[in-house]
Amino acid sequence: MSNSDILFLPVPRILKKKGGFFNIEFNSYIQVNTPKPYQHYHIAAQLKTYVQREGKTRWQITASKSIPEEQIAVELQVDPTVIENPQGYYLTIKPDRICIKGADKSGLFYGVQTLKQIISQAKNNQLNCVEIYDWPDFPDRGIMLDISRDKVYRINTLLTLIDQFASWKINQLQLYTEHTFTYLGHEVVWRDSSPMTPEDILQLDQYCRDRYIELVPNQNSFGHMSRWLKHPQYQHLAETLEPIQTPWGHIQKEPFSLSPVLHESLRLISGLYDQLLPNFSSKMINVGCDETFDIGMGKSKGAVNKKGKGQVYLDYLMSLDAEVRRRGYTMQFWGDIILQHPELIPQLPKDIIALNWGYEKDHPFEQEAACFNAANVPFYVCPGTSSWNSIGGRIDNMLENCLHASRYGLINAATGYLNTDWGDNGHWQQLPISYPGFTAGAAYAWCLESNQDMDLERVLNHFVFKDSSKAIGKILLEIGNEYKAWGLNIPNSSPLFWMLQEPAENLQQYALDDPRPIYKSLERLAFNLQELDKATPGRHDALLLKDEIRFTIRMIQFACRRSLNIIDSANITKSEYNLCEINGLISDFITIWLKRNRPGGLTDSLARFNHLQSEYEAVKE
Repeated sequence: MSNSDILFLPVPRILKKKGGFFNIEFNSYIQVNTPKPYQHYHIAAQLKTYVQREGKTRWQITASKSIPEEQIAVELQVDPTVIENPQGYYLTIKPDRICIKGADKSGLFYGVQTLKQIISQAKNNQLNCVEIYDWPDFPDRGIMLDISRDKVYRINTLLTLIDQFASWKINQLQLYTEHTFTYLGHEVVWRDSSPMTPEDILQLDQYCRDRYIELVPNQNSFGHMSRWLKHPQYQHLAETLEPIQTPWGHIQKEPFSLSPVLHESLRLISGLYDQLLPNFSSKMINVGCDETFDIGMGKSKGAVNKKGKGQVYLDYLMSLDAEVRRRGYTMQFWGDIILQHPELIPQLPKDIIALNWGYEKDHPFEQEAACFNAANVPFYVCPGTSSWNSIGGRIDNMLENCLHASRYGLINAATGYLNTDWGDNGHWQQLPISYPGFTAGAAYAWCLESNQDMDLERVLNHFVFKDSSKAIGKILLEIGNEYKAWGLNIPNSSPLFWMLQEPAENLQQYALDDPRPIYKSLERLAFNLQELDKATPGRHDALLLKDEIRFTIRMIQFACRRSLNIIDSANITKSEYNLCEINGLISDFITIWLKRNRPGGLTDSLARFNHLQSEYEAVKE
C-alpha cells in the first residue's frame, strides 16, 4: 500500500511520504518516555489493546530507559517544542521505530489515534514510513446529541459513540436536554421519559475524560420548555398559555417559553442547575435559549413594549449568566435570537460563548459569524447532520452546511465547531443516517484545508462500518440524496419525511404531477436493498446496522408509494397491502428502537404513525 492509499479521519494537516516500511513485530515495547509516565499510561494502554485486538501483535508497555533500543517499537513523548500548537502532535514512522510527540497530553492522544488508523490498514504487518505534523483548526470540536425528542440513548450506545468520536479527534460532547434528567421534586416532568440519572452522567463523564472529551452539561432554560409547562404546577411560569403561530409554520398548542419577567422562572432554572452541574467535570454549560418566538405575547408584553423584545431577552440571558458565573461556570447559549438584535451583541460579556447555528447549505454563517467576531464575543459555528425530519438524510445539504460552517468559522476566528444531531418530530431517523454528518463534521472541524475533498464513501466504509464489501458507504450516500427526486427545497426537512408524517389532506403540496421520478427512486431503492444484503460490516452490531438501514429504505419506499397514491388515486385501492406494510414498519420500528434506546419517548414517537394506520383502515372499510 502506498502512502497515497492510506485513509485518515480526519486527514492530517501535513503528511510527508518517506521510503521504506516499519515491520510490526512481537516482543516489542511501547515506551512512555515522559517525566511522569503514569499520567500517560492510559494512552499507551489504549494503543496496546488496539493492536492486540486487531491481531497485529502483543506489545508491552514500559517507562524504563534500559530497554534495548531495537526492542522499542513505539516511543511516546510530550514535547511542546516540537509542535507549538495546543492539541498538536508529531508522528514519525521510520524503519526502526515509531515516535509520537504531543504538544500536550491531548496531542499525544490524537497522535495515537492517527497511528491506530494507519495500523488498521497495514498489510503483512508493514507500515509505510511517514512524517506527520498535525493540529486542529478549532480548539473545541463537539457533537450534540438530542435526548429529548424522543430518544434517550442507552449507555452502551453512548459509550460506543464516544469511542468513535474520540478516535476522530472530537473533544466535546453535549446531550441536549429539556426534561430528560431525574430532577428531584420534578418527577411529573420526566417520569415516562427514561431520563439520564446522576450516576449515568458520572459514568459518561469519566468515560469521556479518559478519551479527552469534555462532556458539557446542556439544559434548555428559556424556550422549548413545553415538557415542563404543559403540567398544571408549572403553567404559571409560562409566557402564555394561548396557542401561537410559530415562525416555522405550525400552531404551537402547548405553552413554549418560560416568562422572562418572572423571578420564579429564574428560581426554577437555578434549582435545576444545582442538581445537574455537580455531576459534570466540565466548567461550561449550554443553557439553550433558542427560538423564544413567544416573548412579548403574554406576561412580558408590557416589558417588551417598554424596553423592546431584544432587551427583554438579553436581560433574562444575563440573569442566567449570573447564575452560571456564581457557580464558577462559563455559559454557552444559542445565538439565533441575539442575532435578530445585532445592536445588542456588543453588550454580551466577552467570556460568554455564543452558538451560531444554522442547518441549510446556504445558511449565512459568513454574515452572522462576522457579527460575533466584530464584537469580540467568543462563538462556535454549529451546523448539523441534516438527518432529522428526513428519514434517509440530506447528504448534499449536510456537506455544504458543514463546509460553510468551517470556512466562515475560521475566517471569523470561531473558537469551536459544534455539530448537531436533532430528533425533531419523533426522532424517526436511524443512527446510521447520522454517521455521514458525524464524520464529515469531525473532519472539517479538525482541518478544513486537508479534509474538504475527503472521500466520504471510503471513510464511512473503513472507519465507521468496517465494511469489507465497501457497500454501506455508497448505500447511505445514495439514500441520503433520494429526497432530491422530489425537486422540492423544504427548509430543515425533506418531502419524504412529510409524506409520512402529514395526513392525506395536507400532502398535495409535496406531491409530484409526474410519477416518473418516483418510479426511478423506487428502482434505486430496490437495488440498494439488494446491495445491502451483500454488505459485511465488521462491527459487533453489524446485524442491527443492516436492520436499521433496511428499515430506512423501506420507510422511503412507503413514502414513494404514498406519493403515487396522490398522483393516481386508484392506487389507494391497495389499502389492505398498505395497512399490512405500515403495521409491519411500526412493529420493526419498536424492535429497532429498543436495541439502542431506552423505552421512554417511544410512545410519543409511535403516535406519529397513528394517522397512517387510520387512513388505510378507513379506506379498507
